[in-house]
Amino acid sequence: MQRLAFVEPLAIERLAACVPEAHPRILDMRPDADLEGALREARPRVVGIACPFTTQVPEVIRLAERVRAAAREAVVLVGGHHPTLMPQDFAKPSVDAIVVGEGEKTFADVVARALDGSPLDDVPGLILNSPDGQRRTAPRTPIQDLDSLPLPARHLTADWRRRYFWMNQIPHALVETARGCPYRCTFCSVWRFYGTAVRYQSPERIVEEVAAVREPYVFFTDDNFLLSVSRAREAAELLARRGIRKQYTFQARTDTIAKHPELIKQWRDIGLVCVFLGLEKVSGEGLEDLDKRNTVENNEAAIALLKQLGVGFTGNFIADPQWDHAAFAELREYVSERQLFNSSFSVLTPLPGTVLYEEVREQITTDDYERFDLWHTVLPTRLPLNEFYREFAGLWQASAASTPQANRRRRLLKGLWQVLTGRVNLAHAKALGEALKQLRDPEVYLRGHG
Repeated sequence: MQRLAFVEPLAIERLAACVPEAHPRILDMRPDADLEGALREARPRVVGIACPFTTQVPEVIRLAERVRAAAREAVVLVGGHHPTLMPQDFAKPSVDAIVVGEGEKTFADVVARALDGSPLDDVPGLILNSPDGQRRTAPRTPIQDLDSLPLPARHLTADWRRRYFWMNQIPHALVETARGCPYRCTFCSVWRFYGTAVRYQSPERIVEEVAAVREPYVFFTDDNFLLSVSRAREAAELLARRGIRKQYTFQARTDTIAKHPELIKQWRDIGLVCVFLGLEKVSGEGLEDLDKRNTVENNEAAIALLKQLGVGFTGNFIADPQWDHAAFAELREYVSERQLFNSSFSVLTPLPGTVLYEEVREQITTDDYERFDLWHTVLPTRLPLNEFYREFAGLWQASAASTPQANRRRRLLKGLWQVLTGRVNLAHAKALGEALKQLRDPEVYLRGHG
């Protein structure tokens, strides 16, 4: 996945912005692996390690052990979706505490205690590790006024910023403008992490943060950027009024898009280039099984509208391990008939902490967290494994084959222009091409099963 998307560590930038008096440093371990050298130089009192994805659990534990060996006096924290929902996985001697949920205020409190040598027992929002087990401190009240948080400390990732990308969008920046989701999709951990009550940044704060971003491409990380239509409309008006021009990507539900075509046109006119759509299934029954609370008709209407307005989109679909050949054929036909050449596919995965995980826990076939990457099955398959992955790889093949000739030429010309103007270097373009090619190769998925 990191060959297709390598994005800035926004959560860590937000934490660092809350403790400027502690002279924080960010070490992005993906391009820069000199952890021990950085620890010797910084001599930190607190080291926080982000673990947003289940697949990263083994690596984060290894990092914590290296930190403990090199900085024995430092307070070692881990935080993110998986540690919040499955803290028992981090009941390790190398980890002092787990930050539960959003971390800005909790992290600031931990840093303050570490600097003056105070214990962490009275810091809300932690799970403390000890030889006697794990103990939760008082719960932390979610931050209601998101505008009160400082802008992310993007200057601390200056060494890597030109390398952050999403596909061919490079350099690329992330902007978060809301937290929480009122929906309860069974496969999703977001609403369990942030809660179902939605908290918003104001339109003015959105514009302030976008204006502070130097990169030409901006991805709004909200799970549903258009959840508040009035806020999205006002933010677009303010961006247009200030003459701020970026190329925007966001995620949105198809029911909102279908109901508010004027809002999509408004955002297109100020730079919207792509929308991520959680289409998930091609039947109403499939959507109901996921508790999606949406309809295939809304999906169809949103697709038609985005095509009409010339706004790019990626439709995301979920393949069920219990599918047979006919179910895969149905999705391939749907993608091909509607020319959904930007489709994305994942395997239904019971991420720890989700409703789905609780429902099928006894059926999970592996405890290898690195397999929980949404592209390998961790549940039994109806088809033999090699046939399942042949069908799954065929979905990517069908999507690529559905690209109209005119779009292929347009993509080729755009890619050549990006390379010739230096916006994308040839090595990056080749890496993207190789990664996309691997998605269509069933043998790649089978290798993940060892």
